[in-house]
Amino acid sequence: MQDHAQRSTSGSATMPAPASGRLTIFDRFATAASALASKAAFFVACVLLVLLWAPTFLIMPSIDTWQLVINTATTIITFLLVALLQNTQSRSDKAVQQKLNAIADALADFMGVLSTDHPELNRHREELADAVGLEKRESS
Repeated sequence: MQDHAQRSTSGSATMPAPASGRLTIFDRFATAASALASKAAFFVACVLLVLLWAPTFLIMPSIDTWQLVINTATTIITFLLVALLQNTQSRSDKAVQQKLNAIADALADFMGVLSTDHPELNRHREELADAVGLEKRESS
Protein backbone atom coordinates (compact mmCIF):
# COMPACT_ATOMS: atom_id res chain seq x y z
CA MET A 1 0.00 0.00 0.00
CA GLN A 2 1.33 3.45 -0.88
CA ASP A 3 2.19 6.02 1.74
CA HIS A 4 -0.65 8.42 2.67
CA ALA A 5 1.47 11.51 1.94
CA GLN A 6 2.22 10.22 -1.56
CA ARG A 7 -1.45 9.55 -2.24
CA SER A 8 -2.62 13.01 -1.20
CA THR A 9 0.00 14.89 -3.23
CA SER A 10 -0.68 12.78 -6.33
CA GLY A 11 -4.33 13.91 -6.33
CA SER A 12 -5.61 10.44 -5.60
CA ALA A 13 -7.67 9.15 -2.69
CA THR A 14 -7.60 10.97 0.61
CA MET A 15 -7.31 8.52 3.44
CA PRO A 16 -9.62 9.04 6.41
CA ALA A 17 -8.12 10.75 9.40
CA PRO A 18 -8.12 8.74 12.60
CA ALA A 19 -11.30 9.36 14.57
CA SER A 20 -10.38 11.59 17.45
CA GLY A 21 -13.87 11.88 18.88
CA ARG A 22 -13.26 15.61 19.36
CA LEU A 23 -15.99 17.82 18.02
CA THR A 24 -16.36 21.54 18.52
CA ILE A 25 -19.08 22.82 20.81
CA PHE A 26 -21.07 23.87 17.75
CA ASP A 27 -20.68 20.43 16.15
CA ARG A 28 -21.86 18.72 19.34
CA PHE A 29 -24.83 21.10 19.55
CA ALA A 30 -25.67 20.53 15.86
CA THR A 31 -25.50 16.76 16.36
CA ALA A 32 -27.80 16.94 19.39
CA ALA A 33 -30.25 19.21 17.53
CA SER A 34 -30.24 16.84 14.56
CA ALA A 35 -30.90 13.87 16.82
CA LEU A 36 -33.78 15.70 18.48
CA ALA A 37 -35.30 16.96 15.23
CA SER A 38 -35.19 13.49 13.69
CA LYS A 39 -37.32 11.92 16.43
CA ALA A 40 -41.02 11.24 16.01
CA ALA A 41 -41.75 13.09 19.25
CA PHE A 42 -40.37 16.33 17.77
CA PHE A 43 -42.60 15.95 14.70
CA VAL A 44 -45.64 15.23 16.88
CA ALA A 45 -44.88 18.32 18.99
CA CYS A 46 -44.67 20.43 15.82
CA VAL A 47 -48.00 19.06 14.56
CA LEU A 48 -49.62 19.72 17.94
CA LEU A 49 -48.29 23.27 17.93
CA VAL A 50 -49.81 23.87 14.49
CA LEU A 51 -53.12 22.29 15.57
CA LEU A 52 -53.22 24.53 18.65
CA TRP A 53 -52.26 27.60 16.64
CA ALA A 54 -54.65 27.14 13.69
CA PRO A 55 -57.91 27.80 15.60
CA THR A 56 -56.52 31.04 17.04
CA PHE A 57 -56.91 32.57 13.57
CA LEU A 58 -60.67 31.99 13.76
CA ILE A 59 -61.01 32.89 17.43
CA MET A 60 -58.92 36.07 17.34
CA PRO A 61 -58.88 37.35 13.73
CA SER A 62 -58.29 40.94 14.83
CA ILE A 63 -55.06 40.17 16.69
CA ASP A 64 -52.43 40.58 13.97
CA THR A 65 -49.62 40.80 16.48
CA TRP A 66 -50.21 37.21 17.62
CA GLN A 67 -50.03 35.97 14.04
CA LEU A 68 -46.88 38.00 13.43
CA VAL A 69 -45.22 36.57 16.55
CA ILE A 70 -46.04 32.98 15.57
CA ASN A 71 -44.92 33.48 11.95
CA THR A 72 -41.68 35.15 13.01
CA ALA A 73 -40.89 32.49 15.62
CA THR A 74 -41.47 29.60 13.23
CA THR A 75 -39.38 31.29 10.53
CA ILE A 76 -36.47 31.83 12.91
CA ILE A 77 -36.66 28.27 14.24
CA THR A 78 -36.76 26.89 10.68
CA PHE A 79 -33.78 29.01 9.65
CA LEU A 80 -31.69 27.87 12.63
CA LEU A 81 -32.65 24.20 12.22
CA VAL A 82 -31.66 24.26 8.55
CA ALA A 83 -28.23 25.63 9.48
CA LEU A 84 -27.73 23.04 12.24
CA LEU A 85 -28.92 20.13 10.12
CA GLN A 86 -26.71 21.22 7.20
CA ASN A 87 -23.68 21.15 9.51
CA THR A 88 -24.49 17.60 10.59
CA GLN A 89 -25.18 16.48 7.00
CA SER A 90 -21.93 17.98 5.71
CA ARG A 91 -19.87 16.20 8.36
CA SER A 92 -21.66 12.94 7.60
CA ASP A 93 -21.08 13.32 3.85
CA LYS A 94 -17.39 14.04 4.40
CA ALA A 95 -16.99 10.96 6.61
CA VAL A 96 -18.74 8.72 4.06
CA GLN A 97 -16.59 10.11 1.23
CA GLN A 98 -13.41 9.46 3.18
CA LYS A 99 -14.49 5.87 3.80
CA LEU A 100 -15.32 5.35 0.12
CA ASN A 101 -11.94 6.77 -0.87
CA ALA A 102 -10.20 4.40 1.55
CA ILE A 103 -12.11 1.44 0.10
CA ALA A 104 -11.25 2.51 -3.45
CA ASP A 105 -7.59 2.92 -2.48
CA ALA A 106 -7.46 -0.53 -0.88
CA LEU A 107 -9.21 -2.07 -3.89
CA ALA A 108 -6.75 -0.38 -6.29
CA ASP A 109 -3.83 -1.71 -4.24
CA PHE A 110 -5.33 -5.21 -4.22
CA MET A 111 -5.93 -5.06 -7.97
CA GLY A 112 -2.30 -3.98 -8.39
CA VAL A 113 -1.11 -7.08 -6.54
CA LEU A 114 -3.37 -9.35 -8.59
CA SER A 115 -2.45 -7.68 -11.90
CA THR A 116 0.80 -9.67 -12.08
CA ASP A 117 -1.30 -12.82 -12.58
CA HIS A 118 -4.16 -11.07 -14.43
CA PRO A 119 -2.77 -8.24 -16.62
CA GLU A 120 -6.28 -7.03 -17.58
CA LEU A 121 -6.78 -5.88 -13.97
CA ASN A 122 -4.06 -3.25 -14.39
CA ARG A 123 -6.24 -1.25 -16.81
CA HIS A 124 -9.20 -1.43 -14.42
CA ARG A 125 -6.98 -0.40 -11.51
CA GLU A 126 -5.82 2.65 -13.43
CA GLU A 127 -9.42 3.55 -14.29
CA LEU A 128 -10.37 3.27 -10.61
CA ALA A 129 -7.43 5.44 -9.52
CA ASP A 130 -8.27 8.04 -12.18
CA ALA A 131 -11.93 8.10 -11.16
CA VAL A 132 -11.11 8.66 -7.48
CA GLY A 133 -8.62 11.37 -8.39
CA LEU A 134 -11.09 13.07 -10.73
CA GLU A 135 -13.78 13.03 -8.06
CA LYS A 136 -11.38 14.61 -5.57
CA ARG A 137 -10.53 17.45 -7.98
CA GLU A 138 -14.19 18.11 -8.89
CA SER A 139 -15.47 18.11 -5.29
CA SER A 140 -12.88 20.55 -3.95
